[in-house]
Amino acid sequence: MAYSIPHILQCYAQGYFLMADSDYQTLNWYSSHKRALIPLDDRFRYPKSLRRVLNQDRFEIAFNRDFNGVIEGCADRTTTWISDELKAIYRMLHRAGHAHSFEAWQGDQLAGAILGIVLGGAFIGESMFFNIPDGSKVARVKLVVWLRSHCFLLFDAQMMNPHLERFGAYVVEAAVYEDVLYQAVQRPCHFLPPSPPNQASVPLRKVHLDQIKE
Repeated sequence: MAYSIPHILQCYAQGYFLMADSDYQTLNWYSSHKRALIPLDDRFRYPKSLRRVLNQDRFEIAFNRDFNGVIEGCADRTTTWISDELKAIYRMLHRAGHAHSFEAWQGDQLAGAILGIVLGGAFIGESMFFNIPDGSKVARVKLVVWLRSHCFLLFDAQMMNPHLERFGAYVVEAAVYEDVLYQAVQRPCHFLPPSPPNQASVPLRKVHLDQIKE
């Protein structure tokens, strides 16, 4: 099946998402009766054990420094829904400026990252992974800080799990999600910093972290 960028963005803006079936060959659109969201207000929190890691400035945050590496990292698991066809779609969306990776680096090693699609003021999280413990957790905290500071309304985590609950994630019904998504898509937000994406980095700054609950 051929996928065009306008059609893909239209479907995501309506609450659908792409996944490969268990045979890893067939790519289909899905929706859910319930959706997990990561709050961008004072409901967001993180484990106390992560405070020390954040204060140690062990990780550097970057945008799209290794987008292809993030796709492969997200797909590298025993059971994956990211097929080769979906990888190609993510790369196409990235070239068009709609798909991004928010990455945590330790030296020259990609420690962890979050892969997502940006539509206006909505960040739709597609997947995440880590190579170094706490890498993806730091990326999530810093991504929330970044989205807040750029007036994003929605951080969609798609499906709830116990790990996300530790960060204040909550579940909403489809009708509520679609309403918030519609509002978010209308916002003229800018996700990337002004410098080139492959050079952009954001230092961990404690002043922002103090605004988030443990």
